[in-house]
Amino acid sequence: MNVGIPKEIKNHEYRVGATPSVVKLLVQAGHKVLVQTGAGTKIGFPDELYASAGAKIVQTAGEAYAAEMIVKVKEPQDSEFPFLREGQILFCFLHLAPDPKQLKELIEKKVVGIAYETVTDTSGRLPLLTPMSEVAGRIAIQAGATALQLINGGKGLLLGGVPGVAPAKVVILGGGVVGTHAARMAMGAGADVTILETKLSRLRELDDLYAPRLKTLYANSVSIEESVKDADLFVGAVLVPGKKTPKLISEELVKKMSLGSVIVDVAIDQGGCVETARPTTHTDPTYILHGVVHYCVANMPGACARTSTQALSNATAPYILAIASNGWAAAMLNDAGLKEGLNVCFGKVTNSFVASDCGYDYHPPEEFLSRVSVKS
Repeated sequence: MNVGIPKEIKNHEYRVGATPSVVKLLVQAGHKVLVQTGAGTKIGFPDELYASAGAKIVQTAGEAYAAEMIVKVKEPQDSEFPFLREGQILFCFLHLAPDPKQLKELIEKKVVGIAYETVTDTSGRLPLLTPMSEVAGRIAIQAGATALQLINGGKGLLLGGVPGVAPAKVVILGGGVVGTHAARMAMGAGADVTILETKLSRLRELDDLYAPRLKTLYANSVSIEESVKDADLFVGAVLVPGKKTPKLISEELVKKMSLGSVIVDVAIDQGGCVETARPTTHTDPTYILHGVVHYCVANMPGACARTSTQALSNATAPYILAIASNGWAAAMLNDAGLKEGLNVCFGKVTNSFVASDCGYDYHPPEEFLSRVSVKS
């Protein structure tokens, strides 16, 4: 199969769909890989490394998009839509539920869109989202600590305080991968950390791992309000895979936070869990509303693009190889978790959450696997 790796064009997005080592694996398996020039240059993967791994370096995005399968990191941007075509495999983060424009384009182009963020493993976890959630959780604390500085609009607090001065209060909503890694970073910096979660089993796990340094609370409307209004730094780490994130932090609650407090909404790529949150970029990452600093960068792991690319490629490589070697349908028949990644297929929506959130009819993936698998 021909595999195309275009250069990412989202604001300050320097991650790349595959490292040279992954390209080498594909080439050794008999596949042709087209890498757009400069795709990995910013993070220490120059064209020469890709060429030595066996890739063909192409000059334009159009040449990379001529491949049968496109492997990238972020969802296609407006200028990339014209390159897509019927039956082409698009394997990347899509986050379609809060992005009806992109969804409409992918439906009209009749691509086979496989979203990293909804692929599952045998335990029901999200193996392709997990490495980026690990990075995002850690960045959330770094970004939040910086935003707390007076020069950036914050209240002038040092996250961990100093002897004789209390540390900042960090409140994290969500005890999954993002929330856990954010808590670890915040505790490591010496902050006063509380995590809220609805799954009692997860609260027990977190308590066993990190008590007494970490405070755990069952998340309900009362505990959320009491915790958030007193937080110096709030991290939104809520996730419903494939679905638009529910708005759990109201604008009225944001107004109750003290001046110079900071909100980092990691859920912003799925719509955000804070009512006052809107997507920002690495160029202009924060804004102040009701006296509260908001950091809502939609591609947070891009800030540490080399680490993120390596972590993501470690996770995606087996899936890329399986799809390239067997075809997307056969690969999904062999791996039920990969099938969960199919969000759009030949003009139909194949993820139930995306369909319900965006007002489309839902078509089970099996509807397509049964008739395409023979050809794959």
